[in-house]
Amino acid sequence: MAVARTVPALMLLRELDQLRQQSGVSSERAAEELGCRVSKISRIFLGQSRITPGDTKLLADLYGADAKLSKTLVDLARNLGRKSDWERYESVYREAFLLLPDLERHSSTIRMVQSEIIPGLLQTEGYLRALTEAPDPFGRPVDFANVAQATRERQEILTRSEPPTMVSFVLSESALRREYGGREVMHQQLLRLVEVGHLPNVQLQIVPFASPNPVTFASVKFELLHLQGAGVGTSLDFVHIELYDEAQYLDEPGQVAAYEQLWGHLQAAALGPTESAGFIGKVAEEYG
Repeated sequence: MAVARTVPALMLLRELDQLRQQSGVSSERAAEELGCRVSKISRIFLGQSRITPGDTKLLADLYGADAKLSKTLVDLARNLGRKSDWERYESVYREAFLLLPDLERHSSTIRMVQSEIIPGLLQTEGYLRALTEAPDPFGRPVDFANVAQATRERQEILTRSEPPTMVSFVLSESALRREYGGREVMHQQLLRLVEVGHLPNVQLQIVPFASPNPVTFASVKFELLHLQGAGVGTSLDFVHIELYDEAQYLDEPGQVAAYEQLWGHLQAAALGPTESAGFIGKVAEEYG
């Protein structure tokens, strides 16, 4: 399924597609109901054509949705024309990245692997400033105040109470030792990791250089996101992979399953949460 640019669009298309498959209604029959060409039905489900609330209601009823689910889907369709909360940060995030914080905000569980840099969800302001002051390969001017505000808003998922988000991190030891901003900045950053690691909804694990377990693919970085569906049991699962000049969002079940397996492999190679907190504390002392 082509990735739409907002979470309501993703949820709506996933729910309608699930209903369509369960009902067995053909695209020809759906086109007849909507009074359009079959190609429009295809474009809708590919995320290439926005669906109106009226067409959503017609399709939901045609596919056998009950009244409650039909209303939910129509409400989602009404939100499709609204911009993402994160589009005001277009100067901070590249276009391909704008979907990620929206997905994070709606996720019930997030699992992240990072090898070289402390993830944005965990960065202190000092560490973030050091990163933004480093040479940018894209040559873009950086408004640090805007970057810092966007990062603070993104980090709110760690401490919000409703709905709680379960967030797990597996970090390589190299992320703790690659220095940005000087020793005091790194000292405060590692203390922040220990603090966040004690939150009830956060699990933080470290893969040390001297791991007793064989570690392959230790240099990869990715993020697994799970969103509860808007309907009855349908959910959204994504793998986010950040590349040099773009981002990939994988949602094919086979692709997601492969990264789920890789997550398990890396998590098994990592120290436990308690051991990891002690390990981070010792590295922090080296910077202190």
